Amino acid sequence: MSGASDRALLRALFDAAVAAAQPARALPPALPPRPDTGRVVVVGAGKAAAAMAAALEQAWGPCEGLVVTRYGQSVPCDGIRVPCDGIRVREAAHPVPDAAGTAAAAEMLALAQGLGAGDTMVALISGGASSLLSLPVPGVTAAEKAALTQALLASGAPIEAMNCVRRHVSAIKGGRLAAAAHPARVVTLLISDVPGDDPAAIGSGPTVGDPTTLAEARAILARHGIDPPPGIAAALADPANETPPPGAPRLAATETRIVASPQRSLLAAAAVATVPCHLLGDAIEGEAREVGRAFGGLARAAACGHSGFAAPCILLSGGETTVTLRPGAEGRGGRNVEFLMGLAEAIGGIEGITALAADTDGVDGAAEVAGAFVDGGTAARARAAGLPLPEAMRAHDGHGLFKRLGDQLVTGPTGTNVNDFRAILIR
Repeated sequence: MSGASDRALLRALFDAAVAAAQPARALPPALPPRPDTGRVVVVGAGKAAAAMAAALEQAWGPCEGLVVTRYGQSVPCDGIRVPCDGIRVREAAHPVPDAAGTAAAAEMLALAQGLGAGDTMVALISGGASSLLSLPVPGVTAAEKAALTQALLASGAPIEAMNCVRRHVSAIKGGRLAAAAHPARVVTLLISDVPGDDPAAIGSGPTVGDPTTLAEARAILARHGIDPPPGIAAALADPANETPPPGAPRLAATETRIVASPQRSLLAAAAVATVPCHLLGDAIEGEAREVGRAFGGLARAAACGHSGFAAPCILLSGGETTVTLRPGAEGRGGRNVEFLMGLAEAIGGIEGITALAADTDGVDGAAEVAGAFVDGGTAARARAAGLPLPEAMRAHDGHGLFKRLGDQLVTGPTGTNVNDFRAILIR
């Protein structure tokens, strides 16, 4: 097993990345002055929505409005409920939508529709908003929307493809929330969890013009072999469900500001490292375990002195990989533990390599586990523990494996979300 000091260093980097994206720290500098005329309504969704609402009220005082976050995410790490005085905080299911998310989305849409010229709507959007704002277009049932989400999650489709489809069967995403607030001013504050920080992709862009089309959404389902439920198929064939594009007149009074992002968090992590850091990018995508194997190859080469990375060093990266589930797989896992199993396989038997991969919101997949640690001895320990890496990988049981090894990273809800964090220390 890798040394405690190496794991402590990687954990310190992860904590620095999360701290840089905390709404209490990142949101106030991006806030405009509170409007002194007209009605001010705050809406929001995502894993950081409750903490963002609290940070806004700390700067502006009590506000009218509603935000929705994932179950358990309205309670920060210290166990104290987020102190919102005027903004109501609701909780709903993620990643598969439920009735609570649908009800919250409908209420937000009604708030937006009640605004007029001279009023202001502030939208607080962070990763997870796509699932939490689950209000389907007419003709699509909540059950059909949930089935679509399940199929997309299991297909291995990249997140931008998933969001394209979800925008076109939603009554609130793809700019529709902002369009409903017209002619009011709309200010959107974003915590990015997507590669490239595209505002249209963060939370499926409820206040941002949608550059994609119905035809693209249909093509994505066909490409990934997804046969949509009847209501979904009909909605994607109906021209009335085309989302407002960038530059649409009803979006003329909107502005967006990124308040935290994966790249900023990686730079914050690098700043506290005690050995040289190499940033490999904040937009790494691909099949999680294959990306892990590729990064393992880089680490092996560096450890053996056969690369441009001179040890000691740390390889930092972020982004959002995907997991294509094998039929019948019954394990518990997420993108980060899939990445780590591939990495552990590639560095098996190599001394001096320790890695951490974790989701900055504290939840990897659907489990209340942020991620895990691996090193060159992980594969051997897995065999000795009776759950060899190949078996765990076939079952997609990363969480089961790392729990058995005692290598899990459990943080609880962090109050933010700037996607995955990966750090590989090479001695």
